[in-house]
Amino acid sequence: MEIGIDSFAGIDIRYGLPTAKDRSRAIHELLERIVHADRVGLDVFGIGEHHRDEFLDSAPHALLSAAAAQTQQIKLTSAVTVLSAADPVRVFQNYATLDLISEGRAGLVVGRGSFSESFPLFGYAFSDYDALFAEKLDLLLQIREKEILSWEGRFRPSLHAQKITPRPYQEKLPIWVGVGGTPASFIRAGQLGLPLMVAIIGGETHRFAPLVDLYRKAGAEAGFTPEELQVGIHSLGYVATTKEAAVADYFPGYQEAFSRIGKERGWPPVTRSRFDMQNSRLGAFLVADPEEVADKIVRHSQALGGLSRFSFQMDNAGLTHDQLMHSFELIAQQVKPIVLERLAASEGS
Repeated sequence: MEIGIDSFAGIDIRYGLPTAKDRSRAIHELLERIVHADRVGLDVFGIGEHHRDEFLDSAPHALLSAAAAQTQQIKLTSAVTVLSAADPVRVFQNYATLDLISEGRAGLVVGRGSFSESFPLFGYAFSDYDALFAEKLDLLLQIREKEILSWEGRFRPSLHAQKITPRPYQEKLPIWVGVGGTPASFIRAGQLGLPLMVAIIGGETHRFAPLVDLYRKAGAEAGFTPEELQVGIHSLGYVATTKEAAVADYFPGYQEAFSRIGKERGWPPVTRSRFDMQNSRLGAFLVADPEEVADKIVRHSQALGGLSRFSFQMDNAGLTHDQLMHSFELIAQQVKPIVLERLAASEGS
């Protein structure tokens, strides 16, 4: 199992919009954290895509390219690319270039996105949400397979024997599909034989098992092997020396951020009791000490029939740069070894 971090390049807007100097400092600290993640031995770092004041990830390939020039081993991926509102040709070119800079460490997680801002921003109707994604995913996959391509679709101008360059360093640029809780999305990923990244930001992780089963069944029926049908999880988490310290660090900022976003979406304000339920033994959150977090990752993997990747999303709770850096160390040096040891033991028994 690969263990890594997903970031939305968050920046604190509780006290007003940040200055240019604030934004620059936040990006430089993010790059420092990616370098640190590489140095301490984490496997993958993903950057999301949003077009909102509290996130600086509107151009994730640019951030990842800057990180690629400063790192050696860590995989660098989007998390996710909002493909419905993007041009697949440009997406492929951006990540093929990242792959060249990183000498084969680039990847993509593509999805429809959980926020709607990108659709009017780039001239698309949100009502075409799924049709846009299906068509653009088809084009992206064709570009991955063919350097010279003819293609016609509904939402993008046609391509006529068009050569698409550059080609990536890897023979086949990794493309995962990011999903939430829609059964059709799981089935589509399986039918295409693409690795699956499940965003579980609430509820109980084991409840996603029937959806993962749909994915694997659809993939098997389409002729793909179990090795091709990889499954990963993206979950909210933060690791500190003790569980009490982790919750004390994480909860106040989480409560503020999700109450603010929830107000936009009609959700009730975040309460401590609700957070504790989500952070309980079966809940999706992983805010605790290394031992408890490792136990949870292993339990989640077993509940979903085996995981290939687990990514923590933690820079959405107003945590300081130093807190995040320390958490990366604990995940790499304590959580990861426990997880790998216990998974190896279970496979050998």
